[in-house]
Amino acid sequence: MSIIFDTPEQIRLARYITLLRGLKLEIDTGLSMSRGRTCYSIIKGEFNMKGNKKKVYKQLLDMMREAGVPIKWEK
Repeated sequence: MSIIFDTPEQIRLARYITLLRGLKLEIDTGLSMSRGRTCYSIIKGEFNMKGNKKKVYKQLLDMMREAGVPIKWEK
């Protein structure tokens, strides 16, 4: 089964979910998803968030939940 993201909103949402998961990876393992900028630095820059990785993760997670995005891996 495949999913097609064909609207700008869907593409943006998929990117935000990817950034959120990437930040979770950085917190849990210390690894980065790429050789370039970390998800942490991208999120801080785009959303003008302050704090350490865990605080930024919680802020983004809360922001996505308020927007109605279903986050299935978090309880």
